[in-house]
Amino acid sequence: MSRPRIVIVGAGFAGYRTAKELSRKARGKADITLLNPTDYFLYLPLLPQVAAGILEPRRVTVSLSDTLPQVRLVLGEADGIDLDARTVHYTDPEGAGGTLGYDRLVLAAGSVNKLLPIPGVAEHAHGFRGLPEALYLRDHVTRQVELAAAADDAATCAARCTFVVVGAGYTGTEVAAHGQLFTDAQVRRHPLRKGMRPRWLLLDIAERVLPELDVHLSRTADRTLRERGVEVRMGTSVKEATPDGVLLTDGEFVETRSLVWCVGVRPDPLAESLGLPMERGRLLVDPNLQVPGRPEVFACGDAAAVPDLENPGQFTPMTAQHAWRQGRTAALNIAASLGAGVRRPYEHRDLGFVVDLGGVKAAANPLGVPLSGFAAGAVTRGYHLAAMPGNRVRVAADWLLDTVLPRQAVQLGLVRSWSVPLDTASPELARVPGRPRARQEADARSGPGAATEQETRPGRRATEPAAPAVEQAEPGVAAVEPTEVASAGEAVISEAKAREAAERELPEWRGPEQESPVRWGPAPNAPERTAPEQDPPQPLAPEREALERQVSEQELLERRGPERNAPEQESPERQAREQKSPEQKAPEPAKNQPGGEPAKTQPAPEPAKNQPSPKPAKPQPDGEPAQAPGPVKRTDADPAEGDS
Repeated sequence: MSRPRIVIVGAGFAGYRTAKELSRKARGKADITLLNPTDYFLYLPLLPQVAAGILEPRRVTVSLSDTLPQVRLVLGEADGIDLDARTVHYTDPEGAGGTLGYDRLVLAAGSVNKLLPIPGVAEHAHGFRGLPEALYLRDHVTRQVELAAAADDAATCAARCTFVVVGAGYTGTEVAAHGQLFTDAQVRRHPLRKGMRPRWLLLDIAERVLPELDVHLSRTADRTLRERGVEVRMGTSVKEATPDGVLLTDGEFVETRSLVWCVGVRPDPLAESLGLPMERGRLLVDPNLQVPGRPEVFACGDAAAVPDLENPGQFTPMTAQHAWRQGRTAALNIAASLGAGVRRPYEHRDLGFVVDLGGVKAAANPLGVPLSGFAAGAVTRGYHLAAMPGNRVRVAADWLLDTVLPRQAVQLGLVRSWSVPLDTASPELARVPGRPRARQEADARSGPGAATEQETRPGRRATEPAAPAVEQAEPGVAAVEPTEVASAGEAVISEAKAREAAERELPEWRGPEQESPVRWGPAPNAPERTAPEQDPPQPLAPEREALERQVSEQELLERRGPERNAPEQESPERQAREQKSPEQKAPEPAKNQPGGEPAKTQPAPEPAKNQPSPKPAKPQPDGEPAQAPGPVKRTDADPAEGDS
């Protein structure tokens, strides 16, 4: 009898806890597969400290392979679930698809940024749900402060050092609190104009900060933020966002280059694609975390609407504390469905909340005991160390170093603005170029962080075709686009290897049917080949423009006639007569006239006197005759306009 197959989609708080508990319960009696776009579990509560430069990025990540040795990790993003066939289809990081069969399915896909129909927000705001967004915010804040210090006028300086955070919930409050301390530390070493300091605004339409938490936590956080100089504006939000600033609902226009969107989260769109009963985007489940009518499917975390037995008629909120506990309950109930143990409903008891406000300040109410100041700070950091499944020593070491050493305010430049769009179903991954063209253009969610060429290359014209697919460029030829890549060193190494392979292998493997529209050039001691006439390649837009300019220049030269320091071109009839004459003299180089190589696809005309002898036309592949005279390919064209 085969072992049962358990597939867990997502490695957030709920998915990670489910996998960890199941690996203990199963003890090799079940095949457990964890499908996740990344190879780490992200401890979200400490993400604001990454953006503020307190913690290094890897401190808040826990390796899945190291901490879940009995669980099979599959890197990929689920893009379809067939409930009848009991299969999960996914796309791996390189664009290839795969299918996982299951006997028990746990849907713990998590959540993404919540969008509102406000003009300009999707284009000019950035969320805060993944590690790439935290890295981008850290670089962006550092850059804006440095540019503000070097600005020539006061208005530009003020706009660059103004930061607007929308959403006074758990995440937005911590981002504003840590951000204010981070920028204040920067301007102490790089002062701004006299009388100016960084300005942080925290906006929310609610009546108070942290509206979903205890009133004590709200008052403590509000007081701490205002003492540090953060402008807390309740009952106010963004009406419109522009490249130069934001228009608030109270009519004020705030000039800024930084808009951080922390208004909340929404369940992953994968749950909606199942066609099952939903509750505000979340999959409805019973108290045992099972989907009604589908006893083999379990759901937990932000993707599930779990009944709150402590408050009948309500559902548990989308918090990390509930997701962590629901993961354990899901694991116990899955084991019970396979004959090990008994099922139990999800019940919880409120243990309180902690809010880190930076420095030694925090707000906490553990077990209902209200705390603030240094005591709350100690409890908050102690709770995080106890809740983290790994990296405790490294996190504690970074906290210690932050108290005795200044923070390193530098830009790493690893994540660009277009890599972390607000409207994305994969906030845990940054969008990168270089994906296969067919998959990118077919579906923007074909893989983790997948994006079309139009999205990843903001400067590309709409008429310019996409770059050749990766599969088309291997093994002998590679096309390197002049665009931003994740690692410049890797791009240079790849280009060098591609050139070396092209020079070594091009004459043997490339045939007329394999010709690529992008050519490095002829290999040594091999005739240069062009694309076959029966299937001509589509030229790139820059090259086509260059050819059109060359044709115009050639027509202009023919109309203008003789130029200075250049003899008159002889007529075609006279050239034909002189070619038949055996007493033809060898041509001599012309003065002040550079020699041009004739087009590869046209016969070489008789050169004029005082001009260098042009090179003979190279033979065409497969013995094809030379074509009619065409435009001459320029050799001094800008590299960005021609082949790489």
